[in-house]
Amino acid sequence: MDLWQKLEEVEATYKSIEAKMSEPNVASNPAEMQVLGKKHVEIEPLIEAMNEYKRVLGEMSGSREIVETETDEEMKSLARDELMSLEGVRSEIEEKIRLLLLPKDRDDDKNVVIEIRGGTGGDEAALFAADLYRMYTRFAERESWKVEILDANETGIGGYKEIVFRIEGGGVYSRLKFESGVHRVQRVPVTEAGGRVHTSAATVAVLPEAEDVDVDIRSEDLKIDTYRSGGAGGQHVNMTDSAVRITHIPTGVVVTCQDERSQIKNRAKAMQLLRTKLYDVELRRRQDAMAAERKGQVGSGDRSERIRTYNYPQNRVTDHRIGLTLHKLDQITEGDLRELIDALTVADQAERLRNFEA
Repeated sequence: MDLWQKLEEVEATYKSIEAKMSEPNVASNPAEMQVLGKKHVEIEPLIEAMNEYKRVLGEMSGSREIVETETDEEMKSLARDELMSLEGVRSEIEEKIRLLLLPKDRDDDKNVVIEIRGGTGGDEAALFAADLYRMYTRFAERESWKVEILDANETGIGGYKEIVFRIEGGGVYSRLKFESGVHRVQRVPVTEAGGRVHTSAATVAVLPEAEDVDVDIRSEDLKIDTYRSGGAGGQHVNMTDSAVRITHIPTGVVVTCQDERSQIKNRAKAMQLLRTKLYDVELRRRQDAMAAERKGQVGSGDRSERIRTYNYPQNRVTDHRIGLTLHKLDQITEGDLRELIDALTVADQAERLRNFEA
């Protein structure tokens, strides 16, 4: 199927949605209107690109007619120049349309839960995990997203053995989904008296936050325990069983939450985290089923893969998946991730485009 045929199908779908939205029985149904409205908004950029494409093709046709029929050489020359310029515009619009036609990741608009764990490297790995948490929260601030800690296991020197947090905002997963994997750091640890550069690592897992409709959890499949919170918090921490641990018996998935002083709030957060974890299990299963197709792609989701190195002595960050090196580690660790994320997004789009058109 050529590009024009695909566009005609999209246009027909768009008109069908508009017709349904104008029907009285649909207009009086808020739930159905919401579903149709979302589809309408998703298709709209493609319709706008299609209209622009039609306009450019029309202008090209007019310029071509002048070249073929005009006797005035100056007019013909101007028309040829215009035709060459429009060819470039047409190519740009076609590329934009191809990207818009790519199947959208259904999780792209979701909030995320991020888990960061210190890996090899002991205390230095825990400190690096804290640095990564700070990097993502700074990036979230730049994007006007909301960050909420769900669970944390701190070390005595300011690091994290593990930290789990939620980021809420528009299209968060679409921007952060390529951050899953092993992040490696090369620097002189604060715990190293000899001044030697050490290598340590932390793992990052970015999970699309599940909604109630995504996962069905039966109460009989849950084992819920309460216990006293640990860490900062003063006397309150030692006097109340506010922390919650939920075990999903069929899968063995365990989640904990102790961030809130209220057991009820911790339980609600833990349930949300459990839904997200179970949704992630299903997502991983789908990804494994597509493993052969996704091999080598940026979005493979393999969390055991070393994806990035942060070299402090050289102020360098290297993303190994796309071979990108930036000598601006100081800015990146302060949350300036846009150049990295944009490059990963473009690489993923290019790979998916090749597969889509194959």
